[in-house]
Amino acid sequence: MNPQPPITAGLLDPKDSPARQIEKLLTIAAALMSHAEQGQGDRDAAFEEFRRAAVLEEHVRQRTRELEAALRLLHEANSTAESSRRQLSQAVEAIEEGFALFDPEQRLVLHNSRFCGDLPDARARLHPGISFPDYIRAVSHSENLRLPPDEGPEAWVEKRMALHRSDRIFYVDLTGDRWLQISEQHMEDGSTVVLQTNVTEIIRAERSERGKLLDDQARIIRATLDHINQGVAIFDAERRLAGWNWRLAQLLDIRAPLLRRGVDYDALIAPALSHTAFSDGFSPERLRAWIWQSGPCPPLSFEIEQPTGMVLAVYGQEMPGRGFVLSFTDVSRERLAIHSMLRANATLEARVATRTEQLAAALASAERANATRSRFVAAASHDLLQPLSAAKLFVAAARDEAGPGQSTTLEKAYNALISVEGILGALLDISRLEAGSGSIDVTPLPLSLLLAQLTDEFVPFAAEKGLRLTILPCALAVESDPAYLRRILQNLIGNALRYTSQGRVLVGVRRLKGAVRVEVHDTGPGIAPEDQQAVFREFHRIGGSASAAAGMGLGLAIVERACALLRHPLTLRSRPGLGTCFAVELPVAPDLPPAGLAPAPLQMEDAPCGRIALLVENDEGLRRAIALLLERRGIDVLEAASGPEAIGLLEEIGIVPDLYLIDQQLGAGPTGVETARILHRTFGQRPTRIITADRTAATRTAAGAAGLEIMFKPIDPDALGAFVLQSD
Repeated sequence: MNPQPPITAGLLDPKDSPARQIEKLLTIAAALMSHAEQGQGDRDAAFEEFRRAAVLEEHVRQRTRELEAALRLLHEANSTAESSRRQLSQAVEAIEEGFALFDPEQRLVLHNSRFCGDLPDARARLHPGISFPDYIRAVSHSENLRLPPDEGPEAWVEKRMALHRSDRIFYVDLTGDRWLQISEQHMEDGSTVVLQTNVTEIIRAERSERGKLLDDQARIIRATLDHINQGVAIFDAERRLAGWNWRLAQLLDIRAPLLRRGVDYDALIAPALSHTAFSDGFSPERLRAWIWQSGPCPPLSFEIEQPTGMVLAVYGQEMPGRGFVLSFTDVSRERLAIHSMLRANATLEARVATRTEQLAAALASAERANATRSRFVAAASHDLLQPLSAAKLFVAAARDEAGPGQSTTLEKAYNALISVEGILGALLDISRLEAGSGSIDVTPLPLSLLLAQLTDEFVPFAAEKGLRLTILPCALAVESDPAYLRRILQNLIGNALRYTSQGRVLVGVRRLKGAVRVEVHDTGPGIAPEDQQAVFREFHRIGGSASAAAGMGLGLAIVERACALLRHPLTLRSRPGLGTCFAVELPVAPDLPPAGLAPAPLQMEDAPCGRIALLVENDEGLRRAIALLLERRGIDVLEAASGPEAIGLLEEIGIVPDLYLIDQQLGAGPTGVETARILHRTFGQRPTRIITADRTAATRTAAGAAGLEIMFKPIDPDALGAFVLQSD
C-alpha cells in the first residue's frame, strides 16, 4: 500500500514567506488541538475531509502541469505548421506558372500571384473558399477572355466544366492575341491542382516559323509551276485566281495583264476556251457545271483542240476548301503519233486479217485432211478387223485338225495374222487418241494378275532371242484403265525385248508415297540424249530399221499419249551403251482380294458337249468362222444375221440356247445390246458376250448398263474358248 503524502505538503505554498508559512502552521496546530479535544467520531470526519481536500489540490496541480506541457507542444506544432505554410506559400509563389489548389469539396485553398494574372478582373473576385464553378463563371465574364463569335459566357462555362471533368490539357484564347495553357491534375483525395501557363510567345514563334515555312513552300511551288511544261491555274472557293504559271498564258493565249490574283474564272479561262473544240462529248457548259457544283466534285479530264491544231489535255481536281486546279498539257505530238500508229495498225490489221484467213484456211484444210486420215484409218482398221477375225478363226480351226506337216505352216500363218492384228490395233489406237475419242474406264486393278499375264505373253519371245526376262510380282492394286495400262506395259516390254540383243530385261514395281512406279529396265544400246524426245514420235525407229518384224515405230507414241490421257507420269532414263529405263507412275488403289488365275486356253478334251450357242453376226464370213471354231470344240451353233431373225429362229424351233454371242453392229435393225435385252427378256438370262470392233465410250456404256461384257475384234480363239468353258 502506497504511503499517504504529508498533510502539510498540500497546504503550504513554497512561494509564501516564512512568516506566512509559520502562521499557517500555527493555524493548523490549533485546529489539530481542537480536533483532539472533540469526540472521536467528529474528529475522524473532519480529518478525512481535510485529507481529501489536500489530495484534490495535488491532483489539480498535476493536471495543471500536464495542460501546460500540452500547451507548449501545441504552440510548437502551430509554429511548425505556420512555418510549413509560409514555406508552401513561398514555394507556390516561386512557381513561374499560375497555381491554384482546390480541396475535395472543390473550394479554393490557396493560389499564387500569377494565377489569373492575365485576367485581373477575374482575379479580383478570387478568395479562399470560392467554389470551382464560381471561379469558372468569374473567368467567363472577364473582359480579357476572348469568346468565340457564336458563343456566350454560359456556353463557354459549360464547355469549360466538361474539360474540367475530362482531365485534359487545353488552351484559352485571351484578348490581345494571347493564349493560356490550362492543365488540371486530380489528386487521390479529390483535390484539384490547376496550372496556368502563358504560351503567347511560343504560339507566336510557331506562327512565325509556320509563316516562314509557308513562304518557303510558296516559293518552291512558284518555282515548280514556272518550270513544268504544263499550264496550271489554281482557283479558290470563290472561283477567283489564286495561283498560275506563265505556261498557262502560252497554251491558252492569255494576255499578261489578265493574269493577276483575284481574277474571276469567267473573265479568264472561259473566254480562252470559247473558240476551242471539246472532245469526248464534253462542253463548256459541262465544265462550268463542274466548277460551280456545290457538293464534292470528282476529278475530270477531257481534251480540247484549238484553232491552230494544238491539242490540250485538261485535268481538273478539287482542292481542300472547295477550291480547284486546272492543268493544261500539250499532247499534240502524242496524238499525231497515235493517229500514225492507228493508221499503221489498221494497215497491219488488214494484213494480219488476210494472213489469218489464209492460215485459218490452211489449218482447216490440214484439220480436214487429218480428220479424214483418222477416219480413214479407223474405218479401214475396223473393216479389216472383220476379215482378220475370220481369218484367225479359220486358221485356228484348221490348226486344230492339221497334221504334223501342216501345223507348222498354219502356226506361222496364225502368228502372221497376230502381227497384222498388232499393227492394226496400233493404228486404231493412234487414230483414236489423235481424234480425242479415246475413252478410259479407270478402276482398281490388281498388278499381280496383269504382271502374270505379261509374263506368260513375253517369256517365250524372250527365250527365242536368248534373253532373260524377269517380271517381279507385286500384290498392290492401282487405279487405271486395264486395257490401256496393259497396252502401255506391252509396248514398253516389247520395245525392251526388241532392241536388246543380249543380257536381260527386268520389270519391277517401286513403292512411292501414295503411288507406285512400274519400271522396265533393259541392257540394250541405250538412247542418246538428243534422241530421247524423238523416240515418242510416230514411225520413229532407233537405227532406222525398216523391218516389219521390228515394228512400225508406233509403240512409244501410243505409250506417251495413253499416259497423258490417264495422267500417268512417264519418264525415260538412258545412257548410250548402258541400257534404258522407262517408268510409269500409277496411283495406288485400295487393297483388293487376291485375283484368281486366268483361265487356261480351252483344249479339245475340255470342250463341253451337247451345248447350244446362238451366234448373231451380220458378216457371213466371220459368222461362219466363229461357228466352225465352236463346232470344232463340240458346241452346236444356231446362226442368225440380225436380232429379229434370231428371235424368229428361236421361236420357230422352240429351243433356248445355253449362251449368246451377238455382234453390236447388225445393220439397220436393233443393236447387239438391244438384241441381248430382248433375248434375255423373252427367253431368260443366259451367258452373253457382245462382239464388236467399236471401242468408243458409247458402246462400253451401253454394254455396261445392260450388264454385258464385250469381246473385241479381232476375236482371240483362246478368249472365245475361255468364255465357252466359263459358261458351262
